[in-house]
Amino acid sequence: MLFQLGGPDSLEAVEPFLLNLFLDPDIIPLGPFGLLRRPIAKLISSRRSVPVAGRYAEIGRRSPIGALTERQRVRLVDAVSPYVDPVAVTAMRYWHPLTTEAVDALRKAGPLDEIVLLPLYPHYSYATTLSSLKEWRRVANEANWDTSNGRPPERTIDNFHDHPLYIQALVQRIGSVLRQFPDSSRIHLVFSAHGLPMSLVEKGDPYPKQIEETVRLACEFGVKQYPNWPRTHLLCYQSRVGPAKWLQPPLTETIERLGHEGVKEILVVPISFVTEHIETLHEINIEAREEAEKLGIEKFRMMPAVGDSALFIAALKDLVLRAVGIEAPSSTSLASAQIGSGAV
Repeated sequence: MLFQLGGPDSLEAVEPFLLNLFLDPDIIPLGPFGLLRRPIAKLISSRRSVPVAGRYAEIGRRSPIGALTERQRVRLVDAVSPYVDPVAVTAMRYWHPLTTEAVDALRKAGPLDEIVLLPLYPHYSYATTLSSLKEWRRVANEANWDTSNGRPPERTIDNFHDHPLYIQALVQRIGSVLRQFPDSSRIHLVFSAHGLPMSLVEKGDPYPKQIEETVRLACEFGVKQYPNWPRTHLLCYQSRVGPAKWLQPPLTETIERLGHEGVKEILVVPISFVTEHIETLHEINIEAREEAEKLGIEKFRMMPAVGDSALFIAALKDLVLRAVGIEAPSSTSLASAQIGSGAV
């Protein structure tokens, strides 16, 4: 079971997608005011749907996440098929195929030995990983499983932020863009992660620590792989919503500061995204790019997401097979990716 956030598949789907998003108590925790969740969610989604639909209109009138996640699913099935007989389904948190649809597909697939739960979020967060897993448990507990022993046993992979092959996949993607700079050692490498309200961080959400670890491992490995690896790297956060305090510093303020400091070349690395989203295609590649140009930054590049690259699929393959107790040689040797102490 692959978990992702999902995205609207048409402009008409933007408002109901946003409604599902803001109905999630892990996104907007209201505590004792939970009864107000639906009217608040309807108000926010109604107000935000027009500008958000305008952004989707500029990137193809829909989110690409459905098609891109399907490519990952197909590639992963091919990768693990020599070792197991897989049934792979995708559960999107806020748009189709929703978790209920994914559970129905699993139930119709026939008897299953075990279920591997694989959120496609490299970094664990209450707002993503936990939310998806909670929705899975709610739906799965209500389903009628056609087996004498009930629901098959589960194996959960709750993060892979330090997996050697995932780090390799990131560095390979960064390296492919570094070649576009005459002297990449002089550019500013800007890692941009999806933001998170500080209220969740204060409750113990491990997300920012895992993001920082991924950045550290990627830079350590990148220096070994590329002689002209950038000397300067920064970490910032994007996609803030509402007046609450979020992780700092914001991407927009980071670009503004670099522009005022006279920086001319930057490469933005969307560190927490494994496929393209509106956050990468619009927020970074359109909005941040326009801001950078206004500030005199002459060369602005964005790293493509790891997507269905061979290294990333090899990472997912290794995670799945290890979850079910199979250690198979990967198409990319794990021995060549001993990165820090985070090797899985």
